[in-house]
Amino acid sequence: MLDANPSALPEPRSLIGTWRRFGPIGPVYEIVGTRKQLPRGGPLMRVRVVETGEEIDYLLADILDDPKER
Repeated sequence: MLDANPSALPEPRSLIGTWRRFGPIGPVYEIVGTRKQLPRGGPLMRVRVVETGEEIDYLLADILDDPKER
């Protein structure tokens, strides 16, 4: 789980261009942009699923829980 201290979170823009995986065995995605902050859910990021090319909004907190992809 994430640290409750907001200063411990990375700057969302610094994640653009990095790659992660949905969970330990899910598809790989690239972080391609930032979105607005949700009132109760935290910042959203725009990600592109490599397998399909689909772009979706995804919570920063969920991104930080996903494993990095090389």
